[in-house]
Amino acid sequence: MPPRTSAILFEAAEPVPFALGWQWQRQLQARLLADPDGPEAVLVLQHQPCYTLGRGASSAHLGFDPAAPPLPLYRIDRGGEVTHHAPGQLVLYPVLNLQRHGADLHLYLRQLEGVVIDLLAEFGLMAERCNGFTGVWLEGRKLAAIGVGARRWISQHGLALNVNCSLEGFAAIVPCGLADRPVGRLCDWLPGITPQQLQAPLLAAFCRQFTLELRPATAAETLPDWGPALDRGPRQR
Repeated sequence: MPPRTSAILFEAAEPVPFALGWQWQRQLQARLLADPDGPEAVLVLQHQPCYTLGRGASSAHLGFDPAAPPLPLYRIDRGGEVTHHAPGQLVLYPVLNLQRHGADLHLYLRQLEGVVIDLLAEFGLMAERCNGFTGVWLEGRKLAAIGVGARRWISQHGLALNVNCSLEGFAAIVPCGLADRPVGRLCDWLPGITPQQLQAPLLAAFCRQFTLELRPATAAETLPDWGPALDRGPRQR
């Protein structure tokens, strides 16, 4: 087995506004663009309620006027269609130099799916891919949405796993543009499960998939606007 390399872990204790989480990703991406040999990073968090559209997403999948959305709406630089974020959904944003991980965006998407599939297998659940689509399904319901972006092989965005979030916000959109494929949440199979309980095993599955070892940020690596209220503090993995 190849040796694990270290990556910086940022864990937010409270739901984060999408704009702030996106700003952090871009700051971490800019660091790796400036120094491709520098440390990779992972953000794990929950978002305050919002909608996001991929760079080429169709507004036809919105059930509301995009000029007057019921929640904050962002068009961002990832692939894919519209999705919904809310507390109770665990979000993982890897900022990686993909040249260290195969230099293949399609492979990267399959690797992120593999993280979720391996995670759910630990709980006795047989999640699966759906041929021709990106994401992870369980018994016909989509539990994890995946959308990524990259500049010069430096990634941002990632995966969102519905744990115990309300599904009400999904009713106002066609999630991921798939009208005939409903979304689900993990608590319907594992009653009482929370994002806090799932966070450590999700990160462990991610580390196995990408041969990484996570560490806390040094003082020099801390993100701007990363306040004490957001920080879960260092944990060993």
